[in-house]
Amino acid sequence: MDRIGKSLVLFTAASMNDIVPSFFVYGEPDRPLEIGFLHVETVMARANLHSGQVRAHKHDRMTQVTFWTSGSGSYFIEDQRLDFLAPAVSFVPSGVIHGFNVDPLVSDAVVVSIADSLLPSIAGQTTLPLDRPVMVTGQGAEAFWERLRRTMQLILEEYAEGRGQADTILSPLVAAMLTQIGRLASDAPMLAQSPQRLLAGDLRRLIDRHFRENWPVARYVSSLGTTPHLLAKAGHMAFGQGVKDMIAERRLLEAKRLLLFTIRSLEDIAYEVGLKDAAYFSRFFRARTGMPPSEWRRQNIAGEKSRDGGF
Repeated sequence: MDRIGKSLVLFTAASMNDIVPSFFVYGEPDRPLEIGFLHVETVMARANLHSGQVRAHKHDRMTQVTFWTSGSGSYFIEDQRLDFLAPAVSFVPSGVIHGFNVDPLVSDAVVVSIADSLLPSIAGQTTLPLDRPVMVTGQGAEAFWERLRRTMQLILEEYAEGRGQADTILSPLVAAMLTQIGRLASDAPMLAQSPQRLLAGDLRRLIDRHFRENWPVARYVSSLGTTPHLLAKAGHMAFGQGVKDMIAERRLLEAKRLLLFTIRSLEDIAYEVGLKDAAYFSRFFRARTGMPPSEWRRQNIAGEKSRDGGF
């Protein structure tokens, strides 16, 4: 069996057995991401870790764009194998299983990793749907591909230089990148998703709309027309969490945004995220971050956000 064939067998077997790891940096344990986390690097910057063969994995809190600038190979998204010749680009939302197999001597790509917490501020600036995977290979539309190449190179350069205004520059560039991918993908067939992945995506969107309202799990189950077991299984499969943990993480994310970007009081923030009072909010926040919200606010406003990551 050739290397690509072996890779596909390993990939599909891992997917079917629900043993696919979720990584922060490829090969390292998952962990929470800071508000607005963004990371940019080339695939071959980490060639010593994978030698061109990245096995099935996922990111529970991070979306990735991979733009192949050279070479060819096979990209795996869920149980689908997609052979490509550069240029090619993929958009993989959090929770989607993926991997690739390429020749490390001739292949390279730019990878942009975007925290889910950053996507809402970008969503209104792009026409690309951000809840389903896309992969497009370079056939025709040379002008669009060249525009995407220039945008990706500019994102890579701005990130590498780390100027003081990098955050304000990178966010609109990422939005432009996503819109350019959307144009290229407009005529491409949509990638199929498993029923579990579709259910998990519907659950996350429903939580986004209703986490402030303190819906019980049973109401999410009823609204999605499923069973508690199937909903819990979908959440664990796609995001490594049950329904209650997903609600708590979304509430925590909103609290962090309000602490970091507003001067609202703890009482106001508690109300805004659906908790009954400041004392309860403080206990909730400390249990999940290890510090009270006032201290978290002080440290994160005073210090610079750290940047590190990978594919």
